[in-house]
Amino acid sequence: MPNNIDQTTSRPLLTLIAPAYNEQEVLPDFHRRVVAVLDQMDVPAEILYVNDGSTDSTLSIMRQLLADDRRVSLIDLSRNFGKEIAMTAGLDHARGDAVVVIDTDLQDPPELIPELVRLWKAGHDVVYAQRETREGESWLKKATAHCFYRVIDKLTNVRIPRDTGDFRLLSRRAVDALRPLREQHRFMKGLFAWIGFTQIAVPYRRDERYAGKTKWNYWKLWNFALEGITSFTTAPLRYATYLGLCTSLLAFSYGAFVFWKAVVYGDAVRGYPSLMIVMLFLGGVQLMTLGVIGEYVGRTFNETKRRPLYYTNQVSLSMLAGAARAEAATLLPTPD
Repeated sequence: MPNNIDQTTSRPLLTLIAPAYNEQEVLPDFHRRVVAVLDQMDVPAEILYVNDGSTDSTLSIMRQLLADDRRVSLIDLSRNFGKEIAMTAGLDHARGDAVVVIDTDLQDPPELIPELVRLWKAGHDVVYAQRETREGESWLKKATAHCFYRVIDKLTNVRIPRDTGDFRLLSRRAVDALRPLREQHRFMKGLFAWIGFTQIAVPYRRDERYAGKTKWNYWKLWNFALEGITSFTTAPLRYATYLGLCTSLLAFSYGAFVFWKAVVYGDAVRGYPSLMIVMLFLGGVQLMTLGVIGEYVGRTFNETKRRPLYYTNQVSLSMLAGAARAEAATLLPTPD
């Protein structure tokens, strides 16, 4: 449960959620650019940093920013829970009428936030930043990301925007719709799309990482892709059934052929190599199908535990002046 909570009744107009894990190299520059954008917008806002169990100086830097800037809020998770949970913790504590989720590695430019806010004012509940280019990434990572978004689009009934990360703005209505969704295996890009409401894209050029090293290797990306697919569709189970039926049909056809050949030509069944091939093939198909089933059984097992998504060491929310928020109330979307 959250502790050490320091908050006021005043709610800011805009909340920026910035989850971070071992980002000591880039965090000061990220804060500087975000502050410059917020100063130009002249709106009451909070910058909600979520420390996801960092092992470097990230937490110390966040605490210094908390002491120096009254707009800064801080959530320190009790350990590393992963980015999806860190974003969830931010959404649980975000107090703004609009909430922007943004990474701290500066691949997603904070300078795009005013455009997100403009479209929110126009009446959109979700304004997501869609990547036109991805600088500083290998061709393999670009190719696998391209394939993943198109595969999951074909498999799921929910339209998940292609080439879109977590950088987006959510209205208060969208945030309130997301907060009750407490599944353990969280694919936030899918959840953002699942809630529906009015959504619109903002194309942008994604920069290369400003400093530090990415925390995503290909193994983690592969597991993340499995998480997304199994969280939003049972299509793999259906395809496993089809594969089993097709394999059984092929095996039956081959068995009938061998029987016919022995009856008509009197050939003894010699084929030890072919028998081994068939056995290994059928065994491989069975193990693969069991693996698919096991992925879903494991996720069901984890959900039945009903554990809390996270625990915190510290939650310190910014002190914001109610008068400033009232002055900026004209930025709120006009009710329908």
